[in-house]
Amino acid sequence: MSRALVILGGCGGIGRAVTSQAEAAGYQPIVLDLAASIERHQPEQPAFAVDASDPASLRAALAHLPDAIDGFVNLAGFMGENQPLLDTQEASWAEIITGNLDAVFFAARVIGPLVRAGGAMVLTSSGLGHFARPGYGPYAISKAGISAMTRQLALELAPNMRVNAVAPAAVDTAFLRGGTGRSDEQGAPRFDMDAYAASIPLGRIALPEDIAGPILFLLSDAAGYITGQTLHINGGSFMT
Repeated sequence: MSRALVILGGCGGIGRAVTSQAEAAGYQPIVLDLAASIERHQPEQPAFAVDASDPASLRAALAHLPDAIDGFVNLAGFMGENQPLLDTQEASWAEIITGNLDAVFFAARVIGPLVRAGGAMVLTSSGLGHFARPGYGPYAISKAGISAMTRQLALELAPNMRVNAVAPAAVDTAFLRGGTGRSDEQGAPRFDMDAYAASIPLGRIALPEDIAGPILFLLSDAAGYITGQTLHINGGSFMT
């Protein structure tokens, strides 16, 4: 019997890998994403357009979802312009915090109650939320907030639901080139990827599959005694 899994941001590079691996693991993936992302990367699985920064849009998406699901993965998020934190304009700050942190809260409120007892939720933080680097201030702060939200939800929803997060380093996807559904996805990467890869102890930049596997682990019964944790996935570039 297949298990229903909602994947918000399922058309992005990591989302497509999660969807594929989840289906192979016996889940029935249901993808939610921006309309432009679905148009560009139409999945074979059911997919419905949603703007996660808009609670009304999330509530409207409930019409397409089962009354009960086994898991929820939230991969939604985007970066703004690289610049010092105090050079960030108020509008840019609000857009990034809303699109990365508020949207995760909104989605947890709307979709979280669908997760059946014994199910799991996996959110997406970032290594930048724990290891400060210049130029990524609003994004890093929003992702640090997601790790805090993970702990809070895990505490409040236990023992009925487990809540964990993954915190990837840079992953070779369109996210580094403007974002899925937010750009032509073919732009120049945000940094020198060869130099970055050379700085990683494991000697390469992450691929989407490197992140999808740990997400599926956190959803699985093998992680049945893990909750409230942020799992760093970075090839050894940041160790806690």
